[in-house]
This record gives sequence, structure tokens and C-alpha cells, in this order.
Amino acid sequence: MSAIRSMIIRSRSHRVVQDGSAPPQVAESRQVDDTSCWANMPQELLREVIMRIEESENSWPPRKSVVACAGVCRTWRYITKDLVKVPELSGKLTFPISVKQPGPRDILLQCFIKRCRSSQTYFLYLSLTNALTDDGKFLLAARKCRRPTFTDYIISFHADDMSKGSSTYVGKLRSNFLGTKFTVFDGQPPHAGAKMTKSRSNRLVNLKQVSPRVPAGNYPVSHISYELNVLGSSRGPRRMHCVLDSIPATAIGPGGMAPTQTEFSHHSLDVFPSSLPFFRSKSTDLENSLSGTSLVLRNKAPRWHEQLQCWCLNFHGRVTVASVKNFQLVASQENRLTGAEHEKIILQFGKVGKDLFTMDYRYPISAFQAFAICLSSFDTKIACE
Repeated sequence: MSAIRSMIIRSRSHRVVQDGSAPPQVAESRQVDDTSCWANMPQELLREVIMRIEESENSWPPRKSVVACAGVCRTWRYITKDLVKVPELSGKLTFPISVKQPGPRDILLQCFIKRCRSSQTYFLYLSLTNALTDDGKFLLAARKCRRPTFTDYIISFHADDMSKGSSTYVGKLRSNFLGTKFTVFDGQPPHAGAKMTKSRSNRLVNLKQVSPRVPAGNYPVSHISYELNVLGSSRGPRRMHCVLDSIPATAIGPGGMAPTQTEFSHHSLDVFPSSLPFFRSKSTDLENSLSGTSLVLRNKAPRWHEQLQCWCLNFHGRVTVASVKNFQLVASQENRLTGAEHEKIILQFGKVGKDLFTMDYRYPISAFQAFAICLSSFDTKIACE
């Protein structure tokens, strides 16, 4: 088994999701000869080999062997993608598309964000251990771009290529002038029938100033707002309100569902195309539910600690430094849910060092959506402090 694994990695290293600090390079998919000895392995044996690799490698860095299996040939690719479950079921991030899929239902997936003040960039990593700091597995990067009337955070799969015209473009976060309202845009349609907003960047793409293969769509998927505090009279941390336009309010209830993207569009970054549908759902009523009430999140109210003389939230050891940026998001009462669903933490973000922050998320939001929401906390808020 180990011999097969090492041969796969060596032979298909250019197709592997790398384990270092940089994400996979985007390149034209090179088809392997499906008449090779690798492709001609008996289906039963091949499935057993890939299944054992998948079950034995639960976390990065060794999980790159699972990705390598999908890069051998078309037969291996189909079987691997069939065996690798989405994060909702497995709690694992394997392929690039995983960062666009909802997180696990039962646990918070632990990640962290590193900030580089000099370059105004932010890097999202998947935690490899339970420690607050480790090397991590690179997932996404963002760069802050100031404009006269707004600020953009461009989100990319590549740490060194963060532009709207790049094939590694994932989406963006845009704020208003005061830094109190934000819109999250996805570069890919978040669900079937999603409509793209028209903007100057879209017109530039249509004029072919960038490659026509570049996925340069802008689909609004979330709106974030911070409560104004012009007179500075209210005490406590910032108060935020997040509307997830692409996720129905029923998603967090019993039997609820959120749209789950299974592959990128034909212009996309996913170098392992499959015959799976673009979106997976448990019911044909998903599109109808999206036309109803969207999921609304609010920050969990902190309690005042008399001895410490400060506002406190229980992050269960995941946050160690007091900061106005720290928050926990739960379902709002506007969703009209019953039971304990209102107290279940869907996203938490907090400071553990000068430029180091933890980010933990769960179903029904994805790593991309969670990262974008957390980026809004970094932005200067003239009227909120």
C-alpha cells in the first residue's frame, strides 16, 4: 500500500493539492492515457486500494495522497471523488471545492487566520492539530484594496495571485465608506438560477481585457451590517447582523439543507472534473426554499464579568486575547426556529496573538463564507467604535 502511495505521489505531483503554504497552481488538465497499467487495474481492487488510503489519512499533510489518487487517470478520478465525502459528512477538506461546501453539522471545523499588516493581506489555514498555533494547511488568501468610497477584500486560492482577473479568484468582500455594511460576492453561482450583479469589473472581462476562461462572476451571497454607535453611548462589543442570501433559514433546522456545490463551472479551478451535478441537494425543493426566508445570523450577546470588569464570551479555549473583533454568530430569532438551534454557534472568530486569529465554523456555511465574514471584522469601523 505504501509503495503504491509513493508511486502515485511521484508520478502525479503536478496534480496534487500541495501541503505547503501555497495553494495548488492552476494549469491546463493533462489527460493521462487511460490504457495505462494504472487505468487497467481491476475495479474491485482499485476501489479497495483507494478506500484504504481515504480511511487511513484523516488529516493533512498525508491526505495529499488521496488527492494524488484523483490525478492518476479518469478511472481513478471518478472512484476517488465518489469515495471522498463532502465536509458536511466527513468533516474533512480535501479538494479545492471543499472550501465552497458547507462545513460539518456536528462539530466546529477549526481554522486560523494570519494577518500581514505591511501588505494588507490575510491567509486562512486549516488547523492540523488542536493547538492554537501550528503550521496549518493553506486554504485561502485575501488582499485589502482601498478605494475612495469603499474597500474590497479580494479572496483567492493563491497567496501570490490575488486579482479579479486571475483564474484563482474565488470572490470578494466589499464594504461601504463607513465600514458598517458589507456584501460578500462569490465568483461562482452559489445555487442554480443565481443572478450575477453587473459591475465595472464584469464589463472589463466582457471586453476581453482578461482571458475569457477566467471565472469573473460576482454573485451576492451575504450581507453583513454593524450597528451604528455614533454617540459612543452603548457599552460592549460590536453588534453585527449577517444575512446569508444563498442559504435558506430552514438549513439549520432538523432535516434542513443548504446548496452544496460539487464542482467548479467549466471555467474553473478544479482540475478534477467529474460527472457529478453542479449542485447536490437532498430535495428538489431546494430552489423553492431559497426563494423564501434567508438565514440570518447575529452575534451572541456577551455577559458582563464583574471580577474582570469586561464583557465575556465562552470560546472554550480557542480565544486568548480580548478584542473588539472577537465574535460568535448564532441563528437570529428572525429565522423563527425553535429549540436549541438559536444557541448553536455557527461561526466564531477571535484573537490569539498580535496578528493571529482563530476561525471555527460549521454547517450550513462554507470556509469561504466564514472567511469573508471574518474579514469584515478587520475593517475599520468609523461609526461603530
